[in-house]
Amino acid sequence: MCNFCRELNKKIQFLRKVLIETGIKKGLKHPETIKNSQMLDELIFRFQSKCK
Repeated sequence: MCNFCRELNKKIQFLRKVLIETGIKKGLKHPETIKNSQMLDELIFRFQSKCK
């Protein structure tokens, strides 16, 4: 795996944890939870299109 993909994977794992924590603390419909979910979707899309 290239450095770009490794770093992207690290960001995905980190944001996943943040998303779970935000969802638990603030609820699934909170704007911050939704924003984190959208950011995670974007990172996963980038990973799938560039690293697979």
